[in-house]
Amino acid sequence: MKGLSLQWRITLMAAALVCAACLSMNFLVGCSGMQYMDEIGSGISAYSNVDEGAPTSFDPGSKDVGNELTIVVSDAQRSFGATSWCITALVTLIGGVLAYFASGRALRPLRAFAAQIEHVQPGNLADSKISEDVLPEFKRFSESFNGMIDRLDAGFAAQRQFTGNAAHELRTPLALMQAQVELFAVEHPDAPAATSDLLKLLHEQTERMSSMTSTLLEMSELRAIPCNDEIELAPLIEEVLADLAPLADQKGIALACRGNSLVNGSDPLIYRMMFNLVENAIRYSRPASKVDVTVDEEGDRVLIRTKDEGFGIPEQHRDTVFQPFFRVDKSRSREYGGVGLGLSLVWEIAALHGGAIEVENSSGHGTTMLATLPKPGATEQPIER
Repeated sequence: MKGLSLQWRITLMAAALVCAACLSMNFLVGCSGMQYMDEIGSGISAYSNVDEGAPTSFDPGSKDVGNELTIVVSDAQRSFGATSWCITALVTLIGGVLAYFASGRALRPLRAFAAQIEHVQPGNLADSKISEDVLPEFKRFSESFNGMIDRLDAGFAAQRQFTGNAAHELRTPLALMQAQVELFAVEHPDAPAATSDLLKLLHEQTERMSSMTSTLLEMSELRAIPCNDEIELAPLIEEVLADLAPLADQKGIALACRGNSLVNGSDPLIYRMMFNLVENAIRYSRPASKVDVTVDEEGDRVLIRTKDEGFGIPEQHRDTVFQPFFRVDKSRSREYGGVGLGLSLVWEIAALHGGAIEVENSSGHGTTMLATLPKPGATEQPIER
């Protein structure tokens, strides 16, 4: 029974109990019924042979009893037994069906609790608590769960605060280092080749670290940004493509977009999400290829697909590319200036808007990233990382 659900276990146990009760009742009632039939037959036999003395016990198989009386009593006993077994089977079946629906109703709070747990996300912990108005059996369970939510919320808040503080503290010294390196390079244009190479390396790395701290700062401050703008996606995506056109021209990549829809959220954040997706597609596409962005509507969701013609993402990495600092090919990411936070920021922005981001399909001919956002008025359903 390990593979069965709790509802089916309760149903089978209840059906087994009903069946055992019916069998016991059938056996006892059957024995008593047969005995009473024997007594009735004996009485009838005795009164039909009054001159032959005291009546004896009735035996349907006895030759001394009339054939008609024997047949009638035997048929009555068989009919009684068959009817008892049919009633037993019917009562067991009805009891099992009633037990299934009754157990389902009794387990409804547990199903509701499981459904609530499935939607717990770092961004909605405060809304995931269980009401204290629950069944007595769930009282301690709900208190423990709400306590766990409070501890997680405090942990995530401390993590966000630490990330924001670290980014703030690092940004100033990095900017100072970058300015000093640039100033030294300007003041010493005739520096030896080794010194020039060192200055170039320092400039690249400080710029990369500055970009990383800026992204971390953005991620730590996401939840403080209001998301109540009505955004038309087509103009926003066209603006993103125009801003990234110089980068695309360097590799001879054509940019195209199609479709339009409305979403509610933060205009700067949705812009940043699309910017990161398109920039990522351009950086990892083959030269002289194409990047397409399409917007479609499906029910109460808006589907945004960003398709490139790159080298694809291995299947084992498709669920982890949105983790912070994860890079499929570290050498190529370093070559393109990636720090492994672009797609992680995309995931955070999509989740903040009640949406999703996933690798819809990927092969050696390219990758399609699918971003899903709720239409205005639709119920938000945050995703799991």
